[in-house]
Amino acid sequence: MSSSVNTERYAKVIDVSKRVRWEIERDLVRGRRFDFGRPFLPSGLSLVNELPFLGAADKRLLSQVQGRTYAYIFGLAERFIAAKVIDLGREHAFGDQVAFEAIVRMTDEELKHQELFRRLETMMAAEMPAGYTMTADANAVAGAVLGASTWAVLALTLDIELFTQAHYRASIEPDAQICPLWKDVFLYHWREESQHAILDELELLREDAKLGKATRDAAVGDLIGLVGAVDGILQAQAAADARYFGEIAGARFTDAQSDQIHAAVLKAYRWQYIVSGVMEPRFQKVLFSIVDEEQKARILAALAPLVHAVPQEPEMALPMAA
Repeated sequence: MSSSVNTERYAKVIDVSKRVRWEIERDLVRGRRFDFGRPFLPSGLSLVNELPFLGAADKRLLSQVQGRTYAYIFGLAERFIAAKVIDLGREHAFGDQVAFEAIVRMTDEELKHQELFRRLETMMAAEMPAGYTMTADANAVAGAVLGASTWAVLALTLDIELFTQAHYRASIEPDAQICPLWKDVFLYHWREESQHAILDELELLREDAKLGKATRDAAVGDLIGLVGAVDGILQAQAAADARYFGEIAGARFTDAQSDQIHAAVLKAYRWQYIVSGVMEPRFQKVLFSIVDEEQKARILAALAPLVHAVPQEPEMALPMAA
């Protein structure tokens, strides 16, 4: 299997991984607490400005609820990503040792990210009102995802790790108002995920080279199923978060306003966790280079009900490839 490995690219990932390596307490948290006088997410991600009846304090609070969910959703994702990367490592264990080291380092970093997001949840739970609900179990989600083909899991993982970069570059880095600790979370996470996305791409192309049309057709079906499953998680969490926000916000909302809040949170989550990655040119370039026109049409048709979920603010909106 080593003959299909681009050793030079894996070696570059290792070099960058060593240079950007960070530790949770020493480099990132540094004894700090969250600043609840600031938003946790920029409006380009939280979409709070699409709810004009919210006052400044409630917009800030809704961004904090969404920030808490950001940590929770990434905890779910890192669980299945780390498990899949271990499987990939086994394939390299007796082959190219440079590739093997790169995969082992990625596994270690993904486990660190899980620890980070657990730490953040503990910190937020201590200072936010009771009543926040996590609607999915990380192990159950990981088990379901890992039941899909490796090709589909790698394609989903590439989407996830590319949208972390899109979020940071387009929305988070330019926003001086975000809580400084949260901004550093995004920065440090981005530094390592940018290398993971390279490995995702390399491994997806390596896996794709094993497939014929029939198996790739099935893998495309798996990917569509995974996106639908992610959307199901987002729908449940959006409903829970909108309800929680309504309970703890300073204002009282009419039924119509509560419905608008729910719709806006669901739109924000679809944008954050699916559409912003799908619209990344790099993701489209990789995915659509390895599927035929019929398979591409299936993917686009499955995504069509979701691609409305782009912000009215234009900072991250990108055209969907035709």
